Amino acid sequence: MRIVFCGVGAIGSQAAVLCRNLAASLVFIDFDRVESKNLLAQAYVKPSVGKNKAEALKLQFLNLHGVKTESFGVRVTRDNVEALCGSADLLVDCFDNQDSRVLLSEFARRAGKPLLHGAVSADGTFGLVRWDERFTPDAEETVGQATCEGGAHLPLLGLLAATLARSVQDFARHGNRRDALVNLSSVMPTSGV
Repeated sequence: MRIVFCGVGAIGSQAAVLCRNLAASLVFIDFDRVESKNLLAQAYVKPSVGKNKAEALKLQFLNLHGVKTESFGVRVTRDNVEALCGSADLLVDCFDNQDSRVLLSEFARRAGKPLLHGAVSADGTFGLVRWDERFTPDAEETVGQATCEGGAHLPLLGLLAATLARSVQDFARHGNRRDALVNLSSVMPTSGV
């Protein structure tokens, strides 16, 4: 199985680390670079600062966990989405913006690829793990609005990443497609088996 994590920031990097036990090929896609401020909420170490996130995560998997992965340090666009995601058996959306989520969703629906979204609300009060057929990305009041910086939402981000990883593992092992609503009071399965 080939699992492609699209976006390896606060949610994607943490969820990917929790999927390192799977008998699967893990692929990371992210155009962004690791900044010092990212070390608080993302699964990167200090020597990663300045490196591409996808490449840095690939190195950490190899050096810390002995797991080989693939990485693509590029932005997903309409021109490259087929090349980057066409061989995926499972797509995992951990993007932080509506445009990228819509692009990935359109591709997955056209190509018949399973797509699982992991998203945190703009105000950081809840998160969703939801399969594409039941997901609609929210409009952004402010494009590029950061919800994962400053550490205020670390417990929620960790819980969301763990719930997302669990859904990836359930799908990889049993084909289950379970959604969840995540907040600091509970993790509530909302649909699926």
